Amino acid sequence: METSTTGQAFVARVAGVTKSYGTGTAKVSALSEVSLGLHRGQFTAIMGPSGSGKSTLMHIMAGLDSPTTGQVWLGDSEISGLGDTELTLLRRRRIGFVFQSFNLVPTLTIEGNIHLPFELDGRRPTAAEEAWISELVNALGLDARLTHRPHELSGGQQQRVAIARALGTRPDLIFADEPTGNLDSRTGRQALALLASASAQYGQSIAMVTHDPVAASYADRIVFLADGAVVEERGRSTPEEISSFMLAMERAA
Repeated sequence: METSTTGQAFVARVAGVTKSYGTGTAKVSALSEVSLGLHRGQFTAIMGPSGSGKSTLMHIMAGLDSPTTGQVWLGDSEISGLGDTELTLLRRRRIGFVFQSFNLVPTLTIEGNIHLPFELDGRRPTAAEEAWISELVNALGLDARLTHRPHELSGGQQQRVAIARALGTRPDLIFADEPTGNLDSRTGRQALALLASASAQYGQSIAMVTHDPVAASYADRIVFLADGAVVEERGRSTPEEISSFMLAMERAA
């Protein structure tokens, strides 16, 4: 297991990753020589202005996109050279996703949506996994909603279902892409508290892409990107500290 200089294991990492689109004068560089490790059991926020490369970095680390150059690992598995079938299987079994748009299946009940990752993997949850799902459902206040369809729930409730679905299989790593973008501030804070709790109490590794300083303040570690490169890393910070640094980045751009 690859570890950082502090001895913490990496749940995922990239080394010398670049990503370019187009050729010649139309060539656009989204990432430039990025090397970054995500620590196991840590809640990491990836921040930066629009066009900084944060979503591209997340997609590459999650195996949803491939780098132009460089290497990508999930745990001890190098994934940069894997084919589509292998990547699909790896994502299904080792990665969870929470999206801004929730991405629930409208024709399935809430219970069906939460169990969907198991269905896609062609298996039923074990007794221990069912107990974990029940614990999640209870903690997220979804007990009375299991037979409902997504359209019968509020945005905040739908996001809680998405979080339960992502956590249900206890994946190695959860990627959250602007998870509070469609929520009001109070509901958004609740969703962030749930993600932070999953990391602190259950050791879940989480990487969240966000432009929101309040959201990033829930993370243990904040990585700042600008123009496709990592420009700063810092530990837990207040929204004011994050805003101040982001403003300085914008001015320097």
